[in-house]
Amino acid sequence: MRVPPPALLCCSAAGLLLLLLRWRRRSGLWRKVKEARQRQERSLVQMEMAVRRFREQHPSVNMISILSLPLPELCKKLQDGSLPPDHVFYAYVGKALQIATETNCITEYLQESETQLRKAKLTGKLGLLYGVPVSIKDSIDCQGHDSTLGFIKNLNKPAAEDSVVVQVLRRQGAIPFVKTNVPQSLISYDCKNLIFGQTFNPLLYTRSPGGSSGGEGALIGGGGSILGFGTDVGGSLRFPAAFCGICALKPTGNRLSKKGIISGVLGQKAVVAAVGPMAKDVESLALCMRALLCEDMFNLDSTVPPLPFNEEVFSSTQPLRIGYYETDFFTMPSPAMRRAVRETKQLLEDAGHTLVPFELMNVDYVIFNFCVRGMFADGGASFLKKFKGELEKSSMGLFLWLAKSPHWLKTLLSWIAKPFVPRFSHIVRSMRTNTVDEVWSLHHEIEEFCHQFTAQWKKLNLDVMLCPMLGPALGIGYPGKLSVAVSYTMLYNALDFPAGVVPVTMVTDEDEEELKSYKGYFQDWWDRTLAKAFHGSVGLPVAVQCVALPWQEELCLRFMKEVETLILKKNRIV
Repeated sequence: MRVPPPALLCCSAAGLLLLLLRWRRRSGLWRKVKEARQRQERSLVQMEMAVRRFREQHPSVNMISILSLPLPELCKKLQDGSLPPDHVFYAYVGKALQIATETNCITEYLQESETQLRKAKLTGKLGLLYGVPVSIKDSIDCQGHDSTLGFIKNLNKPAAEDSVVVQVLRRQGAIPFVKTNVPQSLISYDCKNLIFGQTFNPLLYTRSPGGSSGGEGALIGGGGSILGFGTDVGGSLRFPAAFCGICALKPTGNRLSKKGIISGVLGQKAVVAAVGPMAKDVESLALCMRALLCEDMFNLDSTVPPLPFNEEVFSSTQPLRIGYYETDFFTMPSPAMRRAVRETKQLLEDAGHTLVPFELMNVDYVIFNFCVRGMFADGGASFLKKFKGELEKSSMGLFLWLAKSPHWLKTLLSWIAKPFVPRFSHIVRSMRTNTVDEVWSLHHEIEEFCHQFTAQWKKLNLDVMLCPMLGPALGIGYPGKLSVAVSYTMLYNALDFPAGVVPVTMVTDEDEEELKSYKGYFQDWWDRTLAKAFHGSVGLPVAVQCVALPWQEELCLRFMKEVETLILKKNRIV
């Protein structure tokens, strides 16, 4: 019998040892996932027990009537004492539990919220949001709780302190009570990760709730939260709002503090992230901004400009001069999207506002050269590092593969694909590693683009802009295949303009019929896939975007309110 040489035995032993170490590491990761899911389940049990106790002690409380109150009215009743804060709190905990069971939107119950509730009753300090339960996106730090971003490596690393936004909310009397689900890495407009799984749209469970603030969208859209907070670096507030039929505001990047909020791609400056509110109606968003834009916010984060909420601008009734466009000529709008803009434009004109066509140019260049290249200026190295040691690579397969690929392969692929799949070719080329000089040139180019866009806006003497919003909600799994469809939202992250979303219509049978002739502008795989993703959506909400110039959130909200009021008036007449 031949004996293997010692060198071969050593190699085999080393290989086996490596496999054993990998198996042990994977087992350890799965154990952390299992523990996190058990914590999530315990959170729901705690919520159920808390609500049961309250109902036993207060059987006559009408939870349904509390849940039907709009935020301004709810706040008024809490302030004047006609509605006790514990009645409101447990009404929303009960409804949130129901929506979480249906949609898997909640990752953690903040049990200390019950302690905060008791203290609020004792101290009697009445902030603008006194007694209001609020939901918080996973990536926004709450002391003692994980901000995972869907990564296993971030489990069991509780935040040392609240983010500034959460601190200000607490000082204004609000009670953060749950954290909500996100997609792995946040760089997605779906809502799924390996730890907590897929979140579903409360309006139709086969549809995505949008992302990355998808847990918030599902919870608020289902009525389980009256006010929530998310972040937006490419539409992450606006997609969930549009998909779930609610409102959201993405402010100018630094209008609200981002201190204590974890970013999907740390350090990049090309595409500006923002934190903002989500709610059922525009007045709730305005009330929230009133509460947040206070001395506490400005003192806790001195990088936030001390600009209190401008009531005069928000409450003005002067006719507006409104720019509008129906398409960006990059992502062909669905029939319902185009109709949403046209009908809203007509309502605004009938109400005495002036509507002016706005010509969008070079959106493809903005998406590829500013957004993709800007976010992955290091060739995707920083993004790739986040996935090191993780069990799953999320739905970002293309970007992760490109981040791993050598420069020569990207160049070759881009050259080969250009005549056949131009958009794929541009994405591949945009994912190369840039020199410092090239990054500086890119930032300068983005600044120049912002100046040009603003000049075009001012030449037309516009106050605000009416724009399409991607919709209706795409089927689960489709957002991961359709990263190119972020063009309508991401433009305003590159520009750093405030942008809000208001639902204005629902998909009709006629829209569905018209969708059969949908081709797209490029007629590539992405366009064909988007047509499939839109299909079968009769009855689902469709929104528009309302946009203003930087630092003009109050004007943006005023415009959103005008759109919302006209839509409600039209629906009452119908």
